[in-house]
Amino acid sequence: MPTLVKIPYVDIRGYTPLELLFLYRRSAGALVEDARRTFGAVSRLASAVAMPWADRASHRWLAKSNNPYLHEIAAAAEALGIPGVYTLNVCLEWGCTSGAWRSDGNPLLRRVLDWPFPSLGERTLVAHQKGPAGEFFNVTWPGFSGVLQATAPGRFAAAVNQAPMRRRRAGIAGDWAFGRVAVADTLALPPAHLLRRTFETAPDYLVAKAMLCTTPIAVPAIFILCGLRSQEGCVIERTEDAFAIREMADGHVCATNHFESPLNGTGKGWRARPIDSHGRFVCARTIGAATDFSWFAPPIANVNSRLVLTANAAKGTLMVMGTAGAVPTTEIFRLPAAA
Repeated sequence: MPTLVKIPYVDIRGYTPLELLFLYRRSAGALVEDARRTFGAVSRLASAVAMPWADRASHRWLAKSNNPYLHEIAAAAEALGIPGVYTLNVCLEWGCTSGAWRSDGNPLLRRVLDWPFPSLGERTLVAHQKGPAGEFFNVTWPGFSGVLQATAPGRFAAAVNQAPMRRRRAGIAGDWAFGRVAVADTLALPPAHLLRRTFETAPDYLVAKAMLCTTPIAVPAIFILCGLRSQEGCVIERTEDAFAIREMADGHVCATNHFESPLNGTGKGWRARPIDSHGRFVCARTIGAATDFSWFAPPIANVNSRLVLTANAAKGTLMVMGTAGAVPTTEIFRLPAAA
């Protein structure tokens, strides 16, 4: 078994995620390079040609939409001096299994992040951040400005899953391409940037819920939100300007990478994202009250899994473990002891 690394805890209250980049610049550069080599030699050649173009297009879109975090992303790109920083900051090609479970009277967020990029698990860190509404712990990576999963003790915990792909009757590749073209016409926030704004500015569960439901976003997404009280847990399925809420019932509510609400019947339909979104969803609904990571098993654990976490905002607890597929790559990080 490989040596398990320790997940760093980094206090950047009063600063921005740029501090993470300056402190972990080598790790950030390695993450970008690894992402460009995800699919072998073909990927390296394609990224050498396409990444500079994609960066320019991403920069233009962020500037056109007056993105509030553009200055951070631009500074990160300049500091690293390699193509890919802009592109990876707006990349939404991930799958996840997440949900809210009632545990000892409080909502518990469980989350698995699936992404094909290698080395994400062992390069995970926990950033202690602060916004106008209070402090939060962001499970993230150096050079990334958005929030994919975080907890704000005393307020709420939340994560974002990739939504299914909108069908346009052009095949998988055609549907994906049409979706990317459509993004260029919107001025809305990427979902990960909306989640960051929510953690920075929402004082409680109800305000966070309203923000995640009604704020326009650049692409469809699925938000999972847990509050402090036993009934405060929901899944928010989103298109760019519409939403459907699935409330916690029978002690849980789960989400993978397809819609379970009436949104699934809108337009020409939707394609579930891999790997085995429906199988992961069925399995997630059977998870019991385990407080450890014993529930992290196939099909929820799969070849693309990169981290697993649980967070209880009412109790102020957080557990995180980096993975490479189903194999742990880090020690288990725990709050409050780690902070």
